Amino acid sequence: MRGSTGTPGLEDDDKSWEVAAVLGGGSHPHVGTFQYFLDSQRWVWSDTIARIHGYQPGQVQPTTDLLLSHKHPDDRAKVAEILHRVQAGGPFSSRHRIIDTHGATHWVVVVGDQMMDDSGEVVGTEGFYIDVTDGLQSDITTETSRILKSRSIIDQAKGVLMVAYGIDDARAFEVLKLSSQLAQVKLATVARQFLDAIRSHGLPPETVRTIDRLLVQTRQSHQK
Repeated sequence: MRGSTGTPGLEDDDKSWEVAAVLGGGSHPHVGTFQYFLDSQRWVWSDTIARIHGYQPGQVQPTTDLLLSHKHPDDRAKVAEILHRVQAGGPFSSRHRIIDTHGATHWVVVVGDQMMDDSGEVVGTEGFYIDVTDGLQSDITTETSRILKSRSIIDQAKGVLMVAYGIDDARAFEVLKLSSQLAQVKLATVARQFLDAIRSHGLPPETVRTIDRLLVQTRQSHQK
């Protein structure tokens, strides 16, 4: 399953680890992941998202109605529209407020993207919550930009490994994650150093010629 390792729900520890690793050292108390499955209309959230809403892990089963009930009254209409988009399997991003079970207000950034199976069919939506209450709105843009930039670097490194070793996205991430754990540095740092090393050393001339030839063949195939 693309966008997921294929393991049902957020027992998918790799996806939770990846988002948290982008932010820091493999875990982050203010970042959680979620999935929504179209066929069963089922939500799954990580323990962190449960705690952001004021629940203990496993205390409640998340539903659309439960999620809406926690939205700030001034944001509820906007979030209802976003949830409708989620239930249609569409990507989205939002900045809004939620009210936890103790009555405390949290500012959150929520980003979601399509979740697809191996055939490319959209089967749901997955993404992450960032509780930005402490940093408030002034840090939201910086935090989101940093995440997206780090994810881009990680994706580039995964792409190199996938082509070099003939492996899939999930296996490439496992290679990077192992390197990160062994070096005891952030995943994004490992990915950046890996890409820098490739740029520094360059590719063998025969590899470059092969890439050139394939690019020409690709262009010519579309001109026919």
